[in-house]
Order: sequence, then C-alpha cells, then structure tokens
Amino acid sequence: MIKKTGIPTPEDLKKIMPSKNRLERGPCVILECFERIPCDPCVDACPRGAIKIEGNINNLPKVDFEKCNGCGMCISSCPGLAIFVIDKNYSKRKQPQATNTNHELGLLMLPYEFLPLPKHGDTVDGLSREGKKLCNAKVVRVLLTKKQDRTAIISILVPKNLVMEIRNIRVSSKK
Repeated sequence: MIKKTGIPTPEDLKKIMPSKNRLERGPCVILECFERIPCDPCVDACPRGAIKIEGNINNLPKVDFEKCNGCGMCISSCPGLAIFVIDKNYSKRKQPQATNTNHELGLLMLPYEFLPLPKHGDTVDGLSREGKKLCNAKVVRVLLTKKQDRTAIISILVPKNLVMEIRNIRVSSKK
C-alpha cells in the first residue's frame, strides 16, 4: 500500500514500533523509513549509536531502542523527513497531577521545512499522514538546525493517543 499511497499501513508501522514497555519509559525515535534506497545519514547523526544499517547501505535502518534516549539529533539528518521522536508519557513526567486521560499529553518532535515557522506557544493544526486535521497542538519548542538544509525540529504537545498519528502541522496565517 505504501507504494501506491505513500502512507504506511498499520502492519508497516507495527514493524518499526518499540515495545509498549519501552514507550512507557520515555522519548524514543520512530523511523518511518520504508524505502530501500542508499541512504544512511541517520546512522552518523545518532550520538548513542542507536541507529544501524546492517549489511548493504540499501537496507532499512534499525533502532536499538535500549540505546535510544529520544534526543532527536537524527531528525533533521533525514532527507526523507521520515524521523520523529515520540514521548507518550510526557504529561505524566512533566505534570504528574494530569492523570485524567482527557488531559494526558504526548510530545511529538517532527521535521518541518515550511514557512512561516511556528513560534513557541503557538497553536497549530496537528495533521495526519493524509493531511487531515486531527487536533490542535501547542508548540513547545522550535529548534533551527545549523545544517545547510535548515530543517527545523518542531516539538508539539498533542493528546497522547495521537502521537503516532500526527506527522505534520499546519501553521495558521491568521493572527
């Protein structure tokens, strides 16, 4: 299905997901890289050596989730914009009083290459892989990289059940 639509199936996503136990421990990288092409900048970008490509450079990258701490250093290195960091339990660690599931938030770090850039504190539309609005998201960090391609890393707060569904944002032009 990904060859026709560009959108991974639930089966595709299941293959790349860390265990539920690992997701409970904190932030970790999600590599939505499904195309066998000669590409490996994510390997060099990971300071902990958590991303590896075994054998041929055309093989898909794999994550050692025990090594990954979710730092996000690999996000802007991906020319395919296929790397994200999710933290499903962000509000439990940052706001322990938020125990009602309606208020539990996850953190999503994603690559962003459009203008205008959002600003810290902005509310943006959280978009699905298909481009449909799923929720409002609060921008908590905008990191500009020094790399030549200037891919920004945007950190947003979303309902924790949507951290694996949202893959882009839309910045409103209205002020």
